[in-house]
Amino acid sequence: MAAQKALSLNIQDVQTLLSAYMPMLERGGIFVPTRERYELGQEVYLLLTLPGDSDRVPVTGQVVWVSPEGVSGRRMPGIGIHFSAGHQAVRDRIETLLAGRLDKGAPTYTL
Repeated sequence: MAAQKALSLNIQDVQTLLSAYMPMLERGGIFVPTRERYELGQEVYLLLTLPGDSDRVPVTGQVVWVSPEGVSGRRMPGIGIHFSAGHQAVRDRIETLLAGRLDKGAPTYTL
């Protein structure tokens, strides 16, 4: 398996967070736009900044979704990261920011 890589993601607004969040994953996850190549199962270290926050939160996880460059349709290239155990506070913060919006069927970067 490839070595752990570091990424940074600054989400400016709640609508972008809604498109990037992956609530269907057991521990939650996030889509990170990138043109770099990643493999399923690869470990990733992410510095995540959420809307309204100035601090970058360190998050680790595994790649569970890959949209490669040149992906069909209107999808952007990037990866979906399933948060590692121990990041419940990040998931809780995201779901608080998205309260009342998660079950509305809004388009996402993944599904």
